[in-house]
This record gives sequence, structure tokens and C-alpha cells, in this order.
Amino acid sequence: MKRRSFLGMVLAITAAPAVAYKSSTLFSLDATLKPRSLHLQHLRTEESLNLVYRIGDNYQRSALRRLSYLLRDFRSGDSTAIDPRLFDLLFDVQTQLDCRGEPIQVIGGYRSPTTNRMLRRTSSGVARQSLHMTGQAVDIRIPSVSLRSLRNAAAKLGRGGVGYYPSSNFVHLDTGQPRRWSA
Repeated sequence: MKRRSFLGMVLAITAAPAVAYKSSTLFSLDATLKPRSLHLQHLRTEESLNLVYRIGDNYQRSALRRLSYLLRDFRSGDSTAIDPRLFDLLFDVQTQLDCRGEPIQVIGGYRSPTTNRMLRRTSSGVARQSLHMTGQAVDIRIPSVSLRSLRNAAAKLGRGGVGYYPSSNFVHLDTGQPRRWSA
């Protein structure tokens, strides 16, 4: 083997892992730069949003403000900043169910303490320290997905609480401690 051929072979062997690493790094960077979007329809206010809320690791502030406003307490008009991890949870559930881009129907999001107290007086299924009051919970359904499938997809992610309310036709999702319940 000639010296030039030998050096070329050594260079090819040593460069292959670097090229493979670089291409896998580029792929993962491309994957993290993809935008995350949500299409939400609030059934109580009849408002709808379809927007990109995150690009890579960067949440889009104006989108978060608009989403937080959409999820305001529809009874009082009060609003709070919604936990961005809740939007990530919604996005990941939709991705798992392969229905991204389809509207998520919102039954309720943020609740003011006054609204929460009123609901506790009229319903047995409302927690005293509900994560709805801290902007960490939402009650939803997706028209083309059964409630059972929605619940199972959220539970499979293992992030936050998942409440199953088939008689009220919604699933509760939150960013609190992982737990499951049915009503």
C-alpha cells in the first residue's frame, strides 16, 4: 500500500465519527428549532387561537400572553400568566395522538379564587387548592379523539395530573405532581 493511500484511509477512518457526530448534532439542532403551535377553541367564550407559542427553547412572549388571555376565567374576566409547561403538555399530547393542528376545545382554564369558591359550593369535584387558580390546569377535549384515548395519552407522558370526567365530557390536565383520578 502506498503511503498516500494509507494516509487517505487513516483520515477517512478518523473523520467518519466526527462527520457522524456533526450530522447528528445538526439533526438534533434542527429538531429543537422546530416551532411548536397550538390551536385552541374556548367553548365558553367562543374565542379561538391558532399560533406558534415556542420556537426551539424560546417561548414567544406575545403568544404566551394571548394564550393566557384566552384561558382567562370566563366568569369573572380575571386572568393570570399560564404555566408554559401546560402548553408543552398540550402540544405533546396532540403529537402523541397524531392530531396536531386540530383544535383543542377548552372547557376551562384559569379560575379566580372567587370562582373556585363558588364552584366548590355547587360541585363536589372542585379542589380547594385547585391548580386552575395558579394557571397550571386546563380542562379539554379534542373532537376526533375519545376521552379515554386523550386520558391515556396524557397519562403515558407521566407529567402532571390527569383527571378523567367522562360524564362531563372532558379531561383535566395540569402541571402539578403526576397523579390520576376519575370522577
